[in-house]
Parts: sequence; C-alpha cells; structure tokens
Amino acid sequence: MKLKNPFRDLTRFEWVLFLTSLMVVSLSFFLSKDQDVLNFIASLIGVTALIFVAKGFAFGQILTIVFSTFYGYISFHFHYYGELITYMFMTAPMAVASLISWIRHPYKDTQEVEVNKLTKRQWLMMVVYTALVTAVMHVVLAYFQTANLVFSTISIATSFVAVYLTFYRSPYYAVGYCANDIVLIILWVLASIDDPSYLPVVFCFVMFFANDLYGFVNWRRMERRQKEK
Repeated sequence: MKLKNPFRDLTRFEWVLFLTSLMVVSLSFFLSKDQDVLNFIASLIGVTALIFVAKGFAFGQILTIVFSTFYGYISFHFHYYGELITYMFMTAPMAVASLISWIRHPYKDTQEVEVNKLTKRQWLMMVVYTALVTAVMHVVLAYFQTANLVFSTISIATSFVAVYLTFYRSPYYAVGYCANDIVLIILWVLASIDDPSYLPVVFCFVMFFANDLYGFVNWRRMERRQKEK
C-alpha cells in the first residue's frame, strides 16, 4: 500500500464535505452555552476519520481508533454504557483488525483498499453473530441500568453490522453506519435535553450520517472502477 499525505487525494467535493462537517461541528460547539472541549475534539476527529474511511484509506481506521477512545469516555460520563462498551470493546478493536485487513489488501499500488464482495456464508454469519452479540449485550446493559436501553441495544446491533462489513471491506459497511448514525442522533438528542453541552455530539452524528451516505456512494464507485480494471 502506497503511503503519502492522505489529504492530497481529497477531491473538490470531498474537501467541501469535510470542511462543512468541521464547520457545523465547530459552530455547534461555540454556540453552545455549556461547552465541553472533549466532546468538541471527539467530534472533529470523528468527521475527519469518516472522510478517509469513505475513500477507503487505512488512515481513516487509525482515526477511528482514536475517536472510539474519546467517544467511549464521553459515553461513560452520561451513563450510556452501551455506547461505552460498543466503542471501547467492539468498534476500537475491530478498527484495529480492519486497519490490518485494509493494509494487507490494497488496490494495486495506491492508498485505496481493495473492495470485497461477501460470500453467502459471510452474510449468514453476520446475521448469526449480530443476533448473538445483541442478545448478550442487551442483558449486560439492562444489568447496568443503561440509559435509553432500547436505543442503546439497537445501537449495538447496527454498530456490529457496520464493523463486521468494514472488516470485510464491503461497500455496505456505510449502510450499517447510516443506521447507527440515526440511532445515535436520537440518543444524543435525548442526552442534550438534560445537558446542552452534548449538542455538538448530535451535530457530529448528523455529519457522520452525511459522510456515511457519501461513503456508500463512493465505495460503489470504487467497486465498479476496480472491476473494470
């Protein structure tokens, strides 16, 4: 895999999406009465990670690991133990695994990962593993009296689907993350009602949704281009 400055390969549209994401997150932070610098930093790292994941660059997985650490800490403070467990013990480790997988499967001599098509068995195993992980984690979250248990449990399921497909380099990883973004927007809107300092996190996931939509479009484009060559 060819290593170079990943920012140099952003297209004009990707720069617009990236800078808009940074601007929205920044404005939400500075307009908030109760500013939390850690939330702000996590949001900036998160939207930066997504633009590179959308391009299929391994650098995006490195940033995802960093973001997961920040986000897990934030979730702990609001007693969103589902999000804490999801990001610290599932998303972060899977991001490490995905980083290794992406580095081992570059598309020719570029920073871009080789897009993969899942087998029927891999799709089946995704369904089985998701059901098992969700069932077990629902019990754990209920035991710890997790806030907004239903949405937290759904977040576990959508997160697992997303990281599973990311590891296997499937364009549909973005569909899983889009579903997860919607759940997280709801969770943090509820959190912001109690504590307005979490508002930047809401806008963070709104921009996550926009970036993940682009990720799906771009990965499908990558898939077609790689097949043609």
